[in-house]
Amino acid sequence: MPVARSGAARYLSVMKVRDADILVVPGYTNSGPDHWQSRWQSKLSTARRVEQTEWSKPVREDWTASVAKAVNEAEKPVVLVAHSLGVAAAVQAIAQFRKPVAGAFFVAPPDVANPKVKPRHLMTFGPYPREPLPFPSIVIASRNDPFCAFDVAEDIAGAWGSLFIDAGETGHLNADSGFGPWPEGSMTFAKFLTDLKA
Repeated sequence: MPVARSGAARYLSVMKVRDADILVVPGYTNSGPDHWQSRWQSKLSTARRVEQTEWSKPVREDWTASVAKAVNEAEKPVVLVAHSLGVAAAVQAIAQFRKPVAGAFFVAPPDVANPKVKPRHLMTFGPYPREPLPFPSIVIASRNDPFCAFDVAEDIAGAWGSLFIDAGETGHLNADSGFGPWPEGSMTFAKFLTDLKA
């Protein structure tokens, strides 16, 4: 994994998997069994998936409500692990959170303000808020993601106050682009988790 390029986040003390409710938030059409999110979920003892009623016809209000419900039902501080449209759903749900979120690990956020990006469902999840997020976060983006230009992802991460990581030319960072096993991502997440406040 290339080094971080920009952004800053303040991490406070040590957190372990058992200290957190890890919420896996997939994107459009869900994450299949070979996707890194599914692999991580099976290995992390406190991880569970935020399920959506309509994975192929995402409705912003429904998706954000599902994320908020999962956060608000959590018994431990939440760590969000979101990919693609799951990032947009998680960020748009923040105002509905009633339980503490310790941090967020955001991968391949889509450009929800670009009318040329398909599917058109993405546009309904925009625009992104520009205020700093109320918890530490990482944004990992690819230089050739078909759903978001690299400079757009970098700008979003800067607005959110996220640590921004350049993943190089890695497509959409999903199973189709070879990211089933993702050891670099797993190591980055492990470091992020241990730096969070328990």
